[in-house]
Amino acid sequence: MSNNIVSDDPTVESDHHEEVSDQQQNLFVKLGRIDSLDAESAKVLGRHGRASQALGWSAILQLAFQSVGVIYGDIGTSPLYVYASTFTGGIKHHDDILGVLSLIFYTITLIPLTKYVFIVLKANDNGEGGTFALYSLICRYAKVGLIPSQQAEDADVSNFQLDLPSKRLERASKLKFMLENSNFAKLFLLVVTMLGTSMVIGDGVLTPCISVLSAVGGIKEAKSSLSDDTIVWTSVAILVCLFMVQRFGTDKVGYTFAPIICIWFAFIGGIGVYNFVKFDPTVVKAINPTYIVDYFKRNKKDAWVSLGGVVLAITGTEAMFADVGHFTVRSVQLSMCTITYPALILAYTGQASFLRKHEELVPYTFYKSIPHGIYWPMFVIAVAAAIIASQAMISGTFSIIQQSLALGCFPRVKVVHTSSKYEGQVYIPEINYLLMLACVGVTAGFRTTQKIGNAYGIAVVFVMTLTSSLLVLIMIMIWKTNILFIIAYVLVIGSVELLYLSSVLYKFDQGGYLPLAFAAFIISVMLIWNNVYRRKYHYELDHKVSPQRFKEITTNTDFIRIPGLAMFYSELVHGIPPIFKHYLENVSALHSVLVFVSIKSLPISKVPPEERFLFRRVEPRELYVFRCAARYGYTDVHDEGDGFERSLLERLKEFIKEDTLFNNGGNDGAAKSAADDENRKENGETGGDHVQLEDVEVVEKAWEAGVVHLVGENEVIAGKGGGIGKKIVINYAYNFLKRNLRQTDEVFEIPHKRLLKVGMTYEL
Repeated sequence: MSNNIVSDDPTVESDHHEEVSDQQQNLFVKLGRIDSLDAESAKVLGRHGRASQALGWSAILQLAFQSVGVIYGDIGTSPLYVYASTFTGGIKHHDDILGVLSLIFYTITLIPLTKYVFIVLKANDNGEGGTFALYSLICRYAKVGLIPSQQAEDADVSNFQLDLPSKRLERASKLKFMLENSNFAKLFLLVVTMLGTSMVIGDGVLTPCISVLSAVGGIKEAKSSLSDDTIVWTSVAILVCLFMVQRFGTDKVGYTFAPIICIWFAFIGGIGVYNFVKFDPTVVKAINPTYIVDYFKRNKKDAWVSLGGVVLAITGTEAMFADVGHFTVRSVQLSMCTITYPALILAYTGQASFLRKHEELVPYTFYKSIPHGIYWPMFVIAVAAAIIASQAMISGTFSIIQQSLALGCFPRVKVVHTSSKYEGQVYIPEINYLLMLACVGVTAGFRTTQKIGNAYGIAVVFVMTLTSSLLVLIMIMIWKTNILFIIAYVLVIGSVELLYLSSVLYKFDQGGYLPLAFAAFIISVMLIWNNVYRRKYHYELDHKVSPQRFKEITTNTDFIRIPGLAMFYSELVHGIPPIFKHYLENVSALHSVLVFVSIKSLPISKVPPEERFLFRRVEPRELYVFRCAARYGYTDVHDEGDGFERSLLERLKEFIKEDTLFNNGGNDGAAKSAADDENRKENGETGGDHVQLEDVEVVEKAWEAGVVHLVGENEVIAGKGGGIGKKIVINYAYNFLKRNLRQTDEVFEIPHKRLLKVGMTYEL
């Protein structure tokens, strides 16, 4: 169907018509063996998404400016507490300051700048970043997805090129074969992805806590009489206000916050230069990595433990990748290299110069190193920057949950797209309020930045390590990277991250357990939802209504036809869901036009609107029953309301017009229809046009009579003979989540006046 196979890629335009013809021929040859709707619903030709859009420099600069306010608040406010968290027992040797400065310099250069800006950002999925973006790339190049609606044919989405035989291709093929033929590897890959997602959400909780608490605590420098309780509850009040403004969206929040963070970077960079010149310019020699070696020789285990403080200098780095969907790769690279990186290096260098003359002030490094005359302006900017720091991981949390939701790995929540100008900017109300409650609880419970810092480090390094693991798979299997580069990446960056991970895990009992406990809870929810989601899908697949059975039901059942168009929602792409038979047995009425709408999630970021719907006609033709696959990427908006109905109707009418060309079906249907069409033209016949107009008129009359949305409300229970574990997961855990979260009609914003729910119990 030509309207369903559209390419915007100029590189494939010349071969487009020949490609479509071949696909149509192959499609009808395979009709007897596979479900053609399922096969074709996995194919989206051409490359779409913001990764392929050529943005001008004006737009890139605007997005780069916005990204400063959204992405870098977290890493930008790390100078508030890094030296204090590193030297928890005080400075024991004068040159230890140079050793830690050298560690900070090389860590920031190696991880945020080299790894993320120049390597990880290139692993975006049509402009989208985060753990699930990496997972979706791997799923498209290897058949490793466990999500049931992602079939083998989904690989056609991105397999546009053939690689020439080489050693690299052989290595990639071996890894691909190993992953595809190991159920353990598939499950392990999904669990690793979920773990990474859970840790990012953990970041979204801990970042606001430590940033705001450390900034507000600076007021004790001027008002030492203030109690810890006052500081804690002031921080809580600020956090609540921060989460309240999330509903306005990243676009408005970014433009509001960006100027403040730019001022913050100018201040810390300027103060760094001032301290560097005033106190000890010789700290520049810390660029020599031998100071790191000497630091470890002198302090041994204490130096290793102190890495848990150093790693706080790169907190929020994952936000660059998780939030790239809100901006573009080029804009993030530009803002990091020109603003964030230079300001941070100057800030840490200046603080080191100050500490060389004031070692005893290390617990209060940031505020003590500020020139006296600008303390209050700096305090105000610090509090504002700390509030903004929280924005980075909050936005990243929204993005990554949206991805996991679309891929069937998270319970249904409402995703609100907050910008008509830029794609990918989303807000999730339920998650926003849960994050707020968690932040308030952690701040009020832990009360000090030291304990929160211990927890924070584990979440940060865990996500980085998991990202590196998935990235190595992508380098081998998809990019076909030179093996020497891969080895260098693992030895240098991988080793550094593992060293940091071992250090932060040492503080497990000092608050480090929090992100792991939080991740365990989130991943349990995701695994329970995904497990039952897959069981439900396979149940529907096993009990679907076959075409033959559908004919029997409609032939033998006495039912009446009522005017109107009914949309019957289902996630089953393979056929007619079993709940339809249950509906017909109890209602004994069919609308004049019935469309089974199957929601298909593809492991790509976006599906172009013109390729959203694919249709098949269900025999007998006079019943006017159609199957429709509505295809979505993991960043596509679902809550389209009336727009969804209108788009579906227009595509349905186009399909009916084209369907007459293939109304004979069969293995040679395409060729025969073309021949019949040519004969009609020669004989001056217009039978096809008449049928088209008649069928389109039936659909339009049904539309005018009214649209009814039929939504299956499937209750699931564990089947007889199931173990106690299965009963707990299905009967209690899954059903609890289902009852307390949004239903299908709420996600799609279906008007209640035109909604009819059909209930049925599945024994899984």
